[in-house]
Amino acid sequence: QLRIVESGGDLVRLGGSLRLSCAVSGVTLDNAQIGWFRQAPGKEREGVSMITTGDGTTIYADSVNGRFTISRNGTKNTVYLQMNSLKPEDTAVYYCAVRWTSIMTLNPMHYNYWGQGTQVTVSS
Repeated sequence: QLRIVESGGDLVRLGGSLRLSCAVSGVTLDNAQIGWFRQAPGKEREGVSMITTGDGTTIYADSVNGRFTISRNGTKNTVYLQMNSLKPEDTAVYYCAVRWTSIMTLNPMHYNYWGQGTQVTVSS
């Protein structure tokens, strides 16, 4: 049974860093896309970053490009999101999701399987 578990969320100050982890189990991740998304209170869920398990292609939202880095430990079926230079507007619940398709997207509506999320709070 597919299981997605996020971890690493915390309270951090402006300019700080965090590393989120997404552990996927119960499924083979061949030719999959694993994405990070976030949802702030009163806002829609938005795509943050995505990585393909085939060739490691990555996509970033403009709002995090240059500050966040997505990576994958293939052996452990774990995807990381290194977040640097954090801002208060990065405050949100961060979710990990998986899909199997060749079309890359950060649209959360196109992802099928989701974790429960981890809270990131950036104080000013």
